[in-house]
Parts: sequence; C-alpha cells; structure tokens
Amino acid sequence: MAHDYTGNNAIWLVLTEEITMTHTEIILLVTAMLGLGLFCHYLDAKYQWQLSAWFYGKPVNPFKKTEQANSQTSAQKDAEIAALKERIAVLEKIVTEPAYELNLELNKLRN
Repeated sequence: MAHDYTGNNAIWLVLTEEITMTHTEIILLVTAMLGLGLFCHYLDAKYQWQLSAWFYGKPVNPFKKTEQANSQTSAQKDAEIAALKERIAVLEKIVTEPAYELNLELNKLRN
C-alpha cells in the first residue's frame, strides 16, 4: 500500500509494504546474470566483439573487429599451412620410393 503526500509542488511516495524476493527468484536472477556474462565472453571469443570491455566501461566499439588480431592469426595460419605442405611433400617422397614399396611387399610376405 502506498500513500501520496503532496506539498510545495512535490509528490512523495511512501511505501508501507516491504518488497521481498524468494530464494528461487534470487537464484534465477544470479543464474541469468552469470549466463549472460558467459554468453558475452563467448561472443567476444568467437566474433571479437569486445562486449566484455564495453560492459566494464572501456571506451571501445563492441562491434568493430580488431584488425591486428585478424592479421596476426592469418600470418600464423599461413606459416602453419606452409609447414604442413612441406611435411606432406616429404611423406609423399617416402611413400612413392621404390624401396618403401618393396619393404611393404616383404612385410606382407612375412606375415
């Protein structure tokens, strides 16, 4: 129940009932907040949106991807692809050698 008190062009609202939350409501509220926080961190990791920094008050645009992180990862990916291509070429040489094929045939005959 609330009572209105007016005076000097101001309205004061006085609550006479106490507002309480049940244990279930508190648990649901905390769970929802944690879930939203984890979802924001997931979006940060997957799309580099920087939502967490934005929520913590850092002056960043949460939807602008960082170019430095993208170029750094693409350079690392290019180096890894080049290394894997070299390994594949070495393995192809080993497998296509006549001595390797002869060794496989001998092993089949032994077993």
